[in-house]
Amino acid sequence: MITSKLLYLASRPVVGTYAGTMLKMDVRRHEVFPTGAKIIAANHPTTTDPFFVAAMVRQQAYILINELLFQVPILGEYLRRSGHIPVQAGNGPAALDAALEHLKLGHTIIIFPEGDLSPEQGGFQKARTGVARLAVMSGAPVVPVGIHLQRERIHTIKSTVRGRVEYGRWYLRGAYNVTCGKPLFFGGDVENRPYVRSVADNVMHHIIELAHESETRFTRFPTPLTSLPQTP
Repeated sequence: MITSKLLYLASRPVVGTYAGTMLKMDVRRHEVFPTGAKIIAANHPTTTDPFFVAAMVRQQAYILINELLFQVPILGEYLRRSGHIPVQAGNGPAALDAALEHLKLGHTIIIFPEGDLSPEQGGFQKARTGVARLAVMSGAPVVPVGIHLQRERIHTIKSTVRGRVEYGRWYLRGAYNVTCGKPLFFGGDVENRPYVRSVADNVMHHIIELAHESETRFTRFPTPLTSLPQTP
């Protein structure tokens, strides 16, 4: 049976090469990623973000992804076999429990705190509290990530999943600027709802600031000096 590790090793060069060439991917990190368990939290302008963020991380990671993508032929089977975590509407706790198990094993989790795609016209959704609950319950650091891309290059693609018409936003080529912030650490009581809300807002604030930093870098330098992700 093909394991998630083997699938990761097989797909990494393919996704990495695509992200590094077709996307003109430009990554800047304020600090190197911490070792061990961590939560990568990013904004979500397009449907393709999970794959490109995973390519940027450059290590095996487990992504919380909308359950509908698991229903897409071929792609869904790949997601299941890779060990990624489906997020089903109305059943968020199950996804968080699965993510917590990964964090206990020292794995990397990728989450999009907005819970849905960012507004089509630009901007950001209010963060949901899942990222805060993961951080508080696990003690794992949260690495905020801000993405900026060329919105005019986004393609809206219509598809039918389980009899429902869905619209995905796919980004196939163009500048894709990513800025990774310093790790954030949170403790406290996960049952304290106002506190958990404040943690989610805090994480989202950092993501927004980093996305603006990515945008500023693109405005000043429209063509990246190199297509390969950069580290400090």
